[in-house]
Amino acid sequence: MTYTHFTLETDADGFAVLKWDSPEKPMNVFDDSVINELDKVIDDITADDAIKGVVVASGKKAFSAGADLSMIGKALATYKKRQGVDAEGAAKELFEGTRKLSLILRKLETSGKPYVAAVNGVAMGGGTELALACHKRVGAEDTLKMALPEVKVGLFPGAGGTQRVMRLVPDLQGGLQFLMTGQNLDAKKAMRLKLIDAVAPEADLIDAAKKMLSEGVDPVAPWDKKGFKIPTGKVYSPAGMQFWPAANAIYRQNTYDNYPGARYMLHSVVEGLMVPIDAGLTIESRYFAHVLQSKEAAAMVRSLFGSMQELNKGARRPAGVPESNLKKVGVLGAGMMGAGIAYVTAKAGLEVVLIDQSQEAADKGKSYSEGLMDKAIKRGKSTAEKKEKLLGLITATTDYSALSDVDLVIEAVFEDREVKRVVTEKAEAAMPASAVYASNTSTLPITSLAEASSRPADFIGIHFFSPVDKMMLVEIILGEKTEDKATAVALDYVKAIKKTPIVVNDSRGFYTSRVVGTYVREGIMMLSDGVPAAMIENAGKMAGMPVGPLSLGDEVALDLAWKIKEATKKDLGDAYPSSGFDTILDAMVVKNERFGRKNSKGFYDYKGKDKALWPGITEITGPSKSADEFDVEELKDRLLGIQALETARVFEENCLTDVREADVGSILGFGFAPFSGGTLSYIDGIGTKEFVERCDKLAAKYGDRFAPNKQLRAMAEAGETYYGKFSPVEAIAEAAE
Repeated sequence: MTYTHFTLETDADGFAVLKWDSPEKPMNVFDDSVINELDKVIDDITADDAIKGVVVASGKKAFSAGADLSMIGKALATYKKRQGVDAEGAAKELFEGTRKLSLILRKLETSGKPYVAAVNGVAMGGGTELALACHKRVGAEDTLKMALPEVKVGLFPGAGGTQRVMRLVPDLQGGLQFLMTGQNLDAKKAMRLKLIDAVAPEADLIDAAKKMLSEGVDPVAPWDKKGFKIPTGKVYSPAGMQFWPAANAIYRQNTYDNYPGARYMLHSVVEGLMVPIDAGLTIESRYFAHVLQSKEAAAMVRSLFGSMQELNKGARRPAGVPESNLKKVGVLGAGMMGAGIAYVTAKAGLEVVLIDQSQEAADKGKSYSEGLMDKAIKRGKSTAEKKEKLLGLITATTDYSALSDVDLVIEAVFEDREVKRVVTEKAEAAMPASAVYASNTSTLPITSLAEASSRPADFIGIHFFSPVDKMMLVEIILGEKTEDKATAVALDYVKAIKKTPIVVNDSRGFYTSRVVGTYVREGIMMLSDGVPAAMIENAGKMAGMPVGPLSLGDEVALDLAWKIKEATKKDLGDAYPSSGFDTILDAMVVKNERFGRKNSKGFYDYKGKDKALWPGITEITGPSKSADEFDVEELKDRLLGIQALETARVFEENCLTDVREADVGSILGFGFAPFSGGTLSYIDGIGTKEFVERCDKLAAKYGDRFAPNKQLRAMAEAGETYYGKFSPVEAIAEAAE
């Protein structure tokens, strides 16, 4: 038989290798054509008496990247169009369409023939579910990366993952954590959880799987045998009654019930474990279809899959500019940011010249990379050879002449105009005329920094987030004179280091720093209103932020916030709106020298990794009022609303020009409530009319900082949304509107 996505070869022993290798695709992913073909392949195998067993393998470097989520976006778009005409029929069609893969995998599992999955490299989502439906699994001992990451985009495994994982694992906590966090498992961890049965070198995977078949593999799954008992015990058992109520409490503590995907995955697991596997799969499919209809899932899929994928592929790269062949990058400043930039650059295989004022400082910056590699080796994530190779790419020096053959220079010195001017002039005197110069500034306008440059057309901002090695967003800032070549080089560089770029126009604070500052500011304003500090912090986390605003203020550094406040006050003069924010920040920084985590004193007191709210906060703010005097929902609206409103202003000012970048940037850059899909999706999800009404109420109560901007108010009056008015026309975007 000839197939498009699969090949099937049977040896003399009757063992067939079913190899998945979709043409013209770098990774195997499930789409409609693959699912339909897999259905036919399984039928053909079942009907072929010559086949005694099957090895399921990949013809690519990875097993599978899971499902193509644009397929889900199209299914949702179809559902929404039909819903108004035939709601019941639309729901039934969505349920049946989205459970098709689940039924096919169940057919494989009950075909009467033994299947062994030979899992190499990455196995994500549906790829992992395909492996779990096989009767045994062999994983590549060095390259396996197995996960069910759907929860990270607002969904959960819908092709049997919730049912098979919890029927396989001997560890309730480990199995549920695997599902609820979407964590990646290497071969050792997958073996420990019994999600794979053996390991082998990647080159020997298929032979190992065939050997397993030759030794005998039961073609009947354990849960299809009479008397099957769940390894971890029944839900309603002494052990279960200790675990499941606690699991629900931990789920709510971690999510504040903001994520329908996580909520209904927990439902699927608990309810599914109380019934036979087929009933459990039906329960899973029903909840999956239900979650698909939620605005949270639609927004998260759009931002964290569709938009992020488009940005990573170069959606904002200027057309007609040849791809740059980056080989060597200069980094000015070997402090924490510069050292981090040097590390991610060398990790991408690029040469790095790391420059600082003294050799000692430059060497210290290079040692940061050494420390990260040592940690990776200790955790089994790297090797001594890789460490040596990476460090060999970094040259630590004080000599600017080492920049003579670089393609790109990234300045990461102090946020001081004069310091930046000096290093810009030194670097440009040494670097080739073809190279691009970038400043890693978080607040200073690029146009003004470019005044120190003799080539402003090739001057651009590349704003990293700390810690550089962990944060996935990079904000590229265009000055007034920045030309397309510099933009293209910056985007090519970000692609090389495997991070996600957003491109913004110049302004004070750009996008991310400007918006996240409103979150910290609003938390401090709440202190001046008498809201207890602990209530402010909890409200922030309940709203969906990773940390409370006071904690974030400490992390960013209160003295930095004070300096920015003073600079803004100087620039605006009489137009600067003084408030309780100024009074509290002045008292914290100037009077009490509480700068945040950097000196172990801020709104929190720090002792190593431990921290506790500083008891002296009320000495600055005055006594807190009773928590009963405040509405938690209003506090949440203030903390999220002020960030969304500032984004709307940034968008109106043309600093942001793409709604996708607003949303992706807000989630990756400062952790804005991921369940909302990002700051502009948050407004669309509420509805522009409703959002403006909320802002007007808050403005009447708390001041003009909540006053809606002109563009937003006009959109509300016209009944428009950001994705309806400004988004590129794509099925996945339409599905989320």
